[in-house]
Amino acid sequence: QVQLVESGGGLVQAGGSLRLSCAASGLTFSSNPMAWFRQAPGQEREFVALASWRSGFTYYADSVKGRFAISRDNAKKTVYLQMNSLKPEDTAVYYCAAGRAYDTPLPTTASRFDYWGQGTQVTVSS
Repeated sequence: QVQLVESGGGLVQAGGSLRLSCAASGLTFSSNPMAWFRQAPGQEREFVALASWRSGFTYYADSVKGRFAISRDNAKKTVYLQMNSLKPEDTAVYYCAAGRAYDTPLPTTASRFDYWGQGTQVTVSS
């Protein structure tokens, strides 16, 4: 049984930083693309960042490029999202997602991810 458990959300002022973590179990992990998505109230879930199963390859939504950094620790089966220079528009529930092993081309849409965490709330005050 695959489980993804997020942590690290909270309330922060604009310009501040947060680090999200997602601990995975029940999957190989090193061969799975891992991603972060977010969903604000009344909006669709949107892609934020991807860490490929290919070593060191990452991909970001334009809205977070240069501010957010995704990383993964395959030994710990954990993926991280370091969020800097946070803006009120970053407020959302953030979800961790795991894709299919060795999936190509690299996925960035929600439908291509099989496993999801329960989400963690990030609130950025102005």
